[in-house]
Amino acid sequence: MTPTTIPVALTRCADYSPDAVESAVRSVLDAAGVRPASGTRVLVKPNLLKAESGGLCCTHPMVVRAACLYLMDCGCRVTVGDSPAFGSADKVAQAIGLADALTPLGVPVITLDTPVSVTLPYGMSVGISRHALETDLLVSVPRVKAHTQMRVTCAVKNMFGCVAGVRKALAHTTHGDKGNAFRAMLVEVAAALPPTAALVDGIVGMDRTGPSGGDAFPLGMVGAAQSAVALDTAVYAVLGATPEMIPLWGELRTRRTHGAFAEQLSYPLLAPEEVAAKGFRFPGALTPETFHPLRLLRSAIKRWWMARS
Repeated sequence: MTPTTIPVALTRCADYSPDAVESAVRSVLDAAGVRPASGTRVLVKPNLLKAESGGLCCTHPMVVRAACLYLMDCGCRVTVGDSPAFGSADKVAQAIGLADALTPLGVPVITLDTPVSVTLPYGMSVGISRHALETDLLVSVPRVKAHTQMRVTCAVKNMFGCVAGVRKALAHTTHGDKGNAFRAMLVEVAAALPPTAALVDGIVGMDRTGPSGGDAFPLGMVGAAQSAVALDTAVYAVLGATPEMIPLWGELRTRRTHGAFAEQLSYPLLAPEEVAAKGFRFPGALTPETFHPLRLLRSAIKRWWMARS
């Protein structure tokens, strides 16, 4: 039996004004068929990398807020969570304005801690947050970003944030630059999670470098799908990327993952060429996936210090 195509809903959104974002987010989630039943426990998983000035390395608060409003209108029980590279999710949320956006809604922000050891098909074990494993539905809400290890990251890579705390850095050190081991782990972590939909903040992306420190790149779009893989494939098309450019996309296609091929997608709203980006600057030569032990130690100390402050 041939799998059906996956609807990926793309639409334009020029800025982060609340009304514009809420309208666009509702439009794409509904068109993509993301309509959870009343009572569904939903974990909204934005990218809360760190408290960076301007918040460009994080998903914009208005997109997260709009996702929560839509899900609450569906009758869902909504929580927002991430395991930031530095600091707690609550502190990053306060720094970037997400806490202010969500407080009127009564939606809590939690750190994805309390790891559960999960053995992945590739043969490695990783500590995934119990909060993520025990929800009914995950909604990955990344920002479109350049990345010096992955070239571009979106909804699938965003789910790596469900790995608790310093275990992400340990995974880099243990599995990085060993053939396809690190990319395999990213794919299998995403597959080990409960059902996952995806909503992308492409209103203003980040190009040139990443996952932080890049430049603002106005894409003027949002998108959604019931499949994180499918949404990523559509975003790559919007950016003009090829599978040879994006290691994670190549891994997904090697595995014949449904949604990693253009012919497996359908577009109920706009097609990628109608929101195509011109001039997005991809990183050049990719940096190593492995974290040097000294970098790992510095990361652990910085995480500890920021958690205390």
